[in-house]
Amino acid sequence: MPSRNPLPLSASQEAQIRDIYHQRVRSACAPEIKGNVPPVSSTNPSFPHCALNRTFTVSFVCSDQLRAMNGCMKAHATPQNHDAAREEWANRKAVKKSQQEDFIREWWGLPEKDAETRRKEEEKMRMAERVGGYAARDRKRWEEEQAAAAAAAAAEEVKKRRTRTSGRG
Repeated sequence: MPSRNPLPLSASQEAQIRDIYHQRVRSACAPEIKGNVPPVSSTNPSFPHCALNRTFTVSFVCSDQLRAMNGCMKAHATPQNHDAAREEWANRKAVKKSQQEDFIREWWGLPEKDAETRRKEEEKMRMAERVGGYAARDRKRWEEEQAAAAAAAAAEEVKKRRTRTSGRG
């Protein structure tokens, strides 16, 4: 699965994510905003009804409704909801991209993706993401060089011992 933030997004993409995020928070707090919560009565109307035709006095007169609405929105405005909005945006974008590919393929009469290409793409998506990428096969590795140097030094030491012991006899 690709990482959540693979690359920085453009300002318009971030704005789209922010719109989804705010829409999710507002939909979660719809009862508090519309006043469908139990303490609503003729003396305690919903925030929109209370704020109607008021400008300066809204924060004083409608403080209970405003506090309930803001409390709900603060409770739902979490980083987890923002991440969920980002994932929803990415899913929407992927669906839109595949629909566009299908449309272009149909419009130009191109064949469907061949099975081998599809299999490779699915295999790539199943693999875990590596942050640093993969090391080159022919690259010299420090651990292997150290082990080879130690083995060569040990072999040289054994060779020196043999020449010393063979020279005495």
